[in-house]
Amino acid sequence: MKNSKLILIQCSLLLAVLLVFPQCTDEAPSLDNRNYTLVWEDEFDGAAGQLPDATKWAFDIGTDWGNDQLEYDTDRAENVSLDGNGNLAIIARKESFAGSAFTSGRIKTQGLFDQAYGRFEARIKMPWGPGIWPAFWLLGADIDQVGWPQCGEIDIMEYRGQETNLIHGSIHGPGYSGGAAVTKSFGFPNNRFDKDFHIFAVEWTTEHIDFFVDETLYQRITPDATSGEWVYDHPFFIILNVAVGGNYVGFPTDQTPFPQTMLVDYVRVYQEVN
Repeated sequence: MKNSKLILIQCSLLLAVLLVFPQCTDEAPSLDNRNYTLVWEDEFDGAAGQLPDATKWAFDIGTDWGNDQLEYDTDRAENVSLDGNGNLAIIARKESFAGSAFTSGRIKTQGLFDQAYGRFEARIKMPWGPGIWPAFWLLGADIDQVGWPQCGEIDIMEYRGQETNLIHGSIHGPGYSGGAAVTKSFGFPNNRFDKDFHIFAVEWTTEHIDFFVDETLYQRITPDATSGEWVYDHPFFIILNVAVGGNYVGFPTDQTPFPQTMLVDYVRVYQEVN
């Protein structure tokens, strides 16, 4: 998402994205049958109103991360805090704040945790409504040295609040960023992602990046699928956020109720054991 949707999605891009429904996908083997060990996690246990663990998460504070977003991201409990029921709540609010008409939250593990390869997963319940843009994603830890998109970006889950039955998994790198990202959608024909929790994950190796929803594999990206350099050979850090507006989702409308909350039950990172 950081500078990654600098152009509006064009009709040609929409036609190029393959929509995948669960009945057309391959069922992945159980984690118990794969050689992974848990190396990092946050279960978001704690009292309601408590900020996320500062040893695991830092805040991005400000507005417009290169996508024409409308919110001001804060470090207030009103926007990012535990809900007392084992979840992290990232809450987008319609309010005047620091010159913006909306507030929300954006947290990251930059400088605290990063990893190359392995399984990154989160169990999330979505908000909904036109102009709401939640995401669970990874960004190359060398971004301050090489910039974007050279650092690489893995969007484990992006969601347009006006399309409640679809999520999107993408990668951005040099030669395939913004509207030219390598991407695929996954959908439920008769269900919505805002009605219950779902597990979103990638399994990343030296040879490919696999995308999952609830242990259903719906996309595998390999180096030959890109039109540029493969930059997924170094550590990435984690970002969770809820944007309001932006060129990927458009503006909120009168049909967009506020506040809107993304609930995160947990985030877990596994490493493959050789």
